[in-house]
Amino acid sequence: MSGFVTSVLDQAFTHLCSCFGVEVNYVWNLEKNLAALEDTMKVLRARRADVLTKVQRQESEGLQRLNEVEVWLTSVEDIQNQVYDLLLPSRDELEKLCLCGLCTKNLSPSHRYGKRVFEMLKKVEVLESKGVFEVVAGQPTIAVAVEMPLPSTIVGQEKMLKRAMEHLMDAGTGIMALYGMGGVGKTTLLEQINNKFVEHPVDGVEIVIFVVVSSELRVEMIQDAIAEKLGFRMEEWKQKEKRHKVTDLYNCLKTKKFILLLDDIWKEVDLKEIGVPFPTMENGCKVVFTTRSREVCGHMGVDDPMEVECLGSEEAWDLFRGKVGKKTLESHPDILEVACQVARECRGLPLALNIIGKNMASKRTVEEWERAIDTLASSAAEFPGMEDQILPVLRYSYDSLKGEHVKSCFQYCALYPEDWPIQKEKLVDYWICEGFIDDKKGRKKAKNQAYGIIGTLVEACLLTEEVEGENILWFMTEDKPKVKMHDVVREMALWIASDFGMDKERCIVKAGFRLREVPTVENWRSVRRMSLIYNEIESISESPNCPELTTLLFQKNEILNISGEFFKSMPKLVVLDLRDNKLFDGVPEEISKLVSLRHLDLSYNKGIKRLFAGLLELRKLIYLNLERTGLESISGISTLASLRTLRLQHNQMSQDVNVMEELHLLEHLEVLTIDIWSTLVANQLFNSYRAANAIQAITIRCLEEKSILSLPNMAVLSALDIEKSEMVEINVKRSTSSLNKSPTTTVSFPNLSRVQLCACHGLKDLTWLLFAPNLKILNVENSTQVEDIINKEKAANILTEKEEVTIIPFQKLERFRVYDLPELKSIYWSPLPFPRLKKFRIDKCPNLRKLPFDSKSCSSAGEELVIHSGEQDWIDKVEWEDEETKERFPRSIGPSETEAVLKILIELSSTFAST
Repeated sequence: MSGFVTSVLDQAFTHLCSCFGVEVNYVWNLEKNLAALEDTMKVLRARRADVLTKVQRQESEGLQRLNEVEVWLTSVEDIQNQVYDLLLPSRDELEKLCLCGLCTKNLSPSHRYGKRVFEMLKKVEVLESKGVFEVVAGQPTIAVAVEMPLPSTIVGQEKMLKRAMEHLMDAGTGIMALYGMGGVGKTTLLEQINNKFVEHPVDGVEIVIFVVVSSELRVEMIQDAIAEKLGFRMEEWKQKEKRHKVTDLYNCLKTKKFILLLDDIWKEVDLKEIGVPFPTMENGCKVVFTTRSREVCGHMGVDDPMEVECLGSEEAWDLFRGKVGKKTLESHPDILEVACQVARECRGLPLALNIIGKNMASKRTVEEWERAIDTLASSAAEFPGMEDQILPVLRYSYDSLKGEHVKSCFQYCALYPEDWPIQKEKLVDYWICEGFIDDKKGRKKAKNQAYGIIGTLVEACLLTEEVEGENILWFMTEDKPKVKMHDVVREMALWIASDFGMDKERCIVKAGFRLREVPTVENWRSVRRMSLIYNEIESISESPNCPELTTLLFQKNEILNISGEFFKSMPKLVVLDLRDNKLFDGVPEEISKLVSLRHLDLSYNKGIKRLFAGLLELRKLIYLNLERTGLESISGISTLASLRTLRLQHNQMSQDVNVMEELHLLEHLEVLTIDIWSTLVANQLFNSYRAANAIQAITIRCLEEKSILSLPNMAVLSALDIEKSEMVEINVKRSTSSLNKSPTTTVSFPNLSRVQLCACHGLKDLTWLLFAPNLKILNVENSTQVEDIINKEKAANILTEKEEVTIIPFQKLERFRVYDLPELKSIYWSPLPFPRLKKFRIDKCPNLRKLPFDSKSCSSAGEELVIHSGEQDWIDKVEWEDEETKERFPRSIGPSETEAVLKILIELSSTFAST
């Protein structure tokens, strides 16, 4: 019966369809169409997943998805959402059907819904049929490099750009570093390198990627920038996990010859962590980065980074002139000269030249330009653009320093005048006394820490190593390592020290201002440090209340007297430097009020004959410099029980044995410089282990006794001068082993770097120099009996069997001079390597025929060693090891240094006479 009913209904449905047309099918076939739509959609989603997997796999291999595939995938994603929205009310629509789906309770809405389902089913079927692709990806069509916007004219980087490109394209270069201080033009140079590949594509280079890294190193940000350049779909890319990004980037880049440019990195960038294949000669890839830190270069494996330096004077002027403009410079005949002075204040830093040049472009009166000079010289932070555009850029380097003590050390360097060479050793002494560096474990460790901080500041391009110029008296002086601070960096340091301009009297620096009196200070209570170095101040009469003052620098003035009131209210003062003034009577006794004073420098104040009473009450003093003061007695010095550094050299002090005994009572003494005029005093000083091991520099003069001078082991001795003395021999009192009584192999003079002997007529050799392995400067002159520098027989007697094999003298010697040694026959009995020898001078040594050189000597010295002499006759008689050695060393004939100095003095005296 039921089958009959169904048959009747089918016949009725067919008849109705023929009467009402296809429109009724939308309702009667709704359930069937919905099921078909869901099934077809499942097939479409599966096909999309298969296509997408294939696309992503080929994209990871460096290919780029085809546009038709991208359009199809996007269409599938769109229709998925439409189908979902359409199926959402399906249950409600089916419940409206009646009579086994032949009719509906709401005909019109059901008809519309059924029609939409039917049409969507057809769309899905068509889209599914189009999802068959033989090829889904192909070679990318992205540009090799994207041009970076740059000024039409870039001044001063042409040579650097050429050198950088040559170095970059060298087959042996995998990673290249460009480093330099902030604002020097590193980014501009890197952008020019990028644009070179746009202008002149290099064969084989498939892609150049430029990424700005900045101080906050975020690996995923670098990955995203590289992925975008490579053409990855960023919507899908950002959904991936980090490890998948690494794999995808690596698989893509390993098939390409790429150049990756990373701008402004502050720490090591791990290429592996990003997914960048390491550059090799085989893959031909390159990585170039810019940084302010030389240390980062080392971490990135670059030991020969290219330094981007400030512009030279001509280039700096060209840049500045271009920013100011021709009309402004010609608006008044006097502006050009003042503009040159303003440009010089920028010290070649492109950032400063640009900003200051733009600010001066509208200034067309001489008065405005002169005011600019005054502002830049006295308080540069107040110059327009300095505080908001220049100093913040440089501050990033300061902020990256680790540790407040390192930052304090950096700020301290700004106390020196502009463009001033700063002795590293002096900084060490200041920093220790200021408490930036803990010296409780000894000076050596403190000094190493200080030099480490200096190295950190140099690597961060906040300081630069000072290169010593040519010194005509090179054989007499030892170059003390120095650093410099760029003037704009110095302004940044002063800005920070003044609490970013909020407290300008916190750090008062008027160094090199030619002041004749102490400047007016509104609030002395605020002052922490004051530097009045290199002025013309003659008298100090103030009575300031300075509860916070810790450092006061007055060196290189004309100070004749200081009021006792001046020192009464400085309870925290730890550093007082009065070097190179005219304090004939020392300082007032009220100096004893400086209860915290640790560092006092009175050197080069002629006329200080004795230790004045106030000085001897400074119980916390650890550093005292009285060199070149005319000091005749150090009686009472033992009361300064905390002294660790005592400098007394170049004074004709009384050679009183009792006074010398006071030095032995200074239990903490670590550094001593002194002159000795008596064999008795010398022996007493050398017999004290504590004093001998504290001697850093010593001058031995006028020892008349024809005796033997016995030098003990001296761990910190760096400079030894012996003049006009009659000793017949110098030997070394070496410590012996308690087991076999033989000399130990401990180096007797590990830090001795300069030795000068003059008019020592009893000496025949200097064999004891075998125990000074780090000697840098050796000058021996006017000694009538010296026959050998190192005597072979004596060396055999004083060296152990092991030492004879291991000790090779003069391994670190840089400057060697022998002058007026009529009996000198030998320097050493066989050729020596002399790997660091830079200067070699021989004059008036007629019996010296053979030099200790062979063809391999001085091979590591860098520049070619020239043998200097004032005697062609002597040069012609030299007996060379062989012809190759003779050709190896050029010879120079010219006046001796002594003659050259005399000539200069004569010329100067004649000049003064004529004026």
